[in-house]
Amino acid sequence: MNASASIARSTRAGTLGREIVAFALIGVASTLAYVALYAALRSVAPAGIANALALVTTAVANTAANRRLTFGVRGRRSLLRDQAAGLVAFGIALGLTSGAIALLGWLIPQADRFTEVVVLVVANALATVVRFALLRGLIATPNRLEGSPS
Repeated sequence: MNASASIARSTRAGTLGREIVAFALIGVASTLAYVALYAALRSVAPAGIANALALVTTAVANTAANRRLTFGVRGRRSLLRDQAAGLVAFGIALGLTSGAIALLGWLIPQADRFTEVVVLVVANALATVVRFALLRGLIATPNRLEGSPS
């Protein structure tokens, strides 16, 4: 392996590591906001509605934060495409968390709110891994390619 290939691989690994840390920090903040919203909404709405409203409320802000802080994308040039990628990730998260709620209701019909929240946090963790891969592929990679010299 030549020196430039080694440096490029090291730079990609450093970038990935930095992206994972930034994504994780934003994810923790988003999860805390989601849990707070879910808990507040759950006292006045069924689990499925509380889940959907809490997710949609945090999805746009999460995508905007990841776009800028995780993937270093600024400006409006690809904003709609990037938010659309965030909405695809939102759809996946909604499917995973809604499925988790349905499965919990089937397995433990009388589950308490704490158990509900724990199950949703686990489902959100899985959705987060999918979200990172999706956003990294749809937001970070095209913007890096557009900004790189030909």
